Amino acid sequence: MGIKPVIASLKTGALMDRRHFLKAAGIGYLAALTPVRAETLIRTDAVYASALRAADGSFRAALVSEEGQIISDVTLPGRAHGLASSAQHVVAFARRPGTFAFVFDRQNRIAPIIINAPADRHFYGHGHFSPDGRILYASENDFDGNRGMIGLYDATDGFRRLGEFSAHGIGTHDMRISDDGRLLIIANGGIETHPDFGRTKLNLDHMEPSLVLADAQTGSLMEKHVLPAHLRQVSTRHIDVDGSGRIWFACQYQGPRDDLPPLIGHFALGDPLHWLNLPADVTRGLANYVGAIAIHRRDGLVGVGSPVGGMTVSIDMASGKVVAQTPLKDAAGIAAARHGFAASSYDGQFLSHHSPVNWDQHIIRLS
Repeated sequence: MGIKPVIASLKTGALMDRRHFLKAAGIGYLAALTPVRAETLIRTDAVYASALRAADGSFRAALVSEEGQIISDVTLPGRAHGLASSAQHVVAFARRPGTFAFVFDRQNRIAPIIINAPADRHFYGHGHFSPDGRILYASENDFDGNRGMIGLYDATDGFRRLGEFSAHGIGTHDMRISDDGRLLIIANGGIETHPDFGRTKLNLDHMEPSLVLADAQTGSLMEKHVLPAHLRQVSTRHIDVDGSGRIWFACQYQGPRDDLPPLIGHFALGDPLHWLNLPADVTRGLANYVGAIAIHRRDGLVGVGSPVGGMTVSIDMASGKVVAQTPLKDAAGIAAARHGFAASSYDGQFLSHHSPVNWDQHIIRLS
């Protein structure tokens, strides 16, 4: 199919996510794609972003269809981990202890920007935009001070660093901003690291995992949930927020393999932590390691994936019951799809499509 027929097919019943993406991008963006990639964009139900390693060994960030086909991609300076998006930008954060965050325009209208971490900081692989897209918040490590930080960057001024807030914990990993822009939600994994020792975990015998709510404007602490002593090796790693503002978190256990601690829970401002009581076979299947979590707000579902256990699990938010358990070798990212969840794997699987790439740990759905 040539580019003109592809553009003409825009008139035939595209779904909401696709229409919004194309309206923002304009026909020029579509015309700049190869015919195959343009048709991929036309036919997909949603657009995702993920980091990957290409067949030639290069590290890239890509916009991806729900079927796992690449729409467009950019070359990264190194391996990335998590991503953040606004109406204009996508940011790929370096894998810990990396020092770059790579910003590219969703519609390829401006040149990419590389954010370099300050000399005494490194990125922790995650970040999130304020609801208006003006401020990028990034999880960082003050490695000499052994404290997690949240860096603030001005998206309206070339991502100039504005300053930083304390993350009120150590081993800061994933973070979010509430829908109303008031709450900074932080998962402090509790694990001490230092770039001199690469990815080595330095304090497994005295970890300090916590979940923090802070004021997104000032960084001041509002609530801190420190895990009890018997769960101190349950590292709080990834979070997502449902439509009611409830925060869901997923963990990775650093203790004995035979233990079966809880790995998934939720809380809200003013409420204590609540842990899901999953069936023992599901907990065993997750192999004490949840690598990603995603909320499907419309369907009322929580999705998690475990690369160690090689599976994804869908859970009904209202009842806490498991509604689907799907084998997926090297399961990596997970995000809401038209029906259930889209999931990726390190060996190139994205839903039912296989590509000659290695998808990295996370995928996000652009909205």
